[in-house]
Amino acid sequence: MGKYQYEQLMFPGKCLTPDALNLLVLELREVAASCFNKVPSYQALSGKQSELEKAVICLARDEKGRLMGFCSALLLPVEGRGDVLHLGLTCVHPDSRGQNLTHHLTSKLLLNFIVKKSLFKETWISNCACVLSSLGNVAMYFENLYPSPYGVKAPSARHLDIARAINENYRESIAIKESAKFNAERFVFEGSVGGTVFEKDADDGRFHHRDHALTEYYQDLLRFDRGDEALQIGKVSILTFPKYLMRKAAVKMKGLLPKPRKPNYAN
Repeated sequence: MGKYQYEQLMFPGKCLTPDALNLLVLELREVAASCFNKVPSYQALSGKQSELEKAVICLARDEKGRLMGFCSALLLPVEGRGDVLHLGLTCVHPDSRGQNLTHHLTSKLLLNFIVKKSLFKETWISNCACVLSSLGNVAMYFENLYPSPYGVKAPSARHLDIARAINENYRESIAIKESAKFNAERFVFEGSVGGTVFEKDADDGRFHHRDHALTEYYQDLLRFDRGDEALQIGKVSILTFPKYLMRKAAVKMKGLLPKPRKPNYAN
């Protein structure tokens, strides 16, 4: 396994020089080019000052200093509800895959953010994706999550307020198609990724979660032929990490996790 040095960047658009920002974006796009057929221009990959000013990034470099992976999040202000940390942009170079780097990048980003910005309070998070493994991992490790087989059965007023704010104000930042319809019952953006680099085949096992029941849950929630993606909203705190470690151990011991319930929606 490779050895990596991790670097945390909190709102680089506010503290880095223009030259340093340009170099950072070039490195991020180089890694992203190894993951996408065409590099999407959104979040930190866009190079826009406004996006980099709200970005929270964790970098992983190899022993030669080459960037091999990154996780990027955005801090989104929601009126009346405070800030929401939007997850979802993680890229790992093919040479560094199979080493659990995605997990390490995400957990380090979250822990660093919590320690520095919300040590004594909960942080609300969001994730928007159609990748079944990504949706499944968020379902397993975050709290009060919706939609999720382990989270809340119905969205609270706070869930709905955050979802509305994302739908109305942050589509461009999250690469949600302007033409996509938001289904407020399912928390699904219908037709959001059709014809884009994010579109996935529901039956492509490369993007399935290792827990088949979780894969089935989100397959039932989304219509992949239409290009749907799910919006997940939940929360995390410093107390989440011990729970996460216990759940991770349970994953390794078959049968200890409850069977995910199926989404209860009419098609």
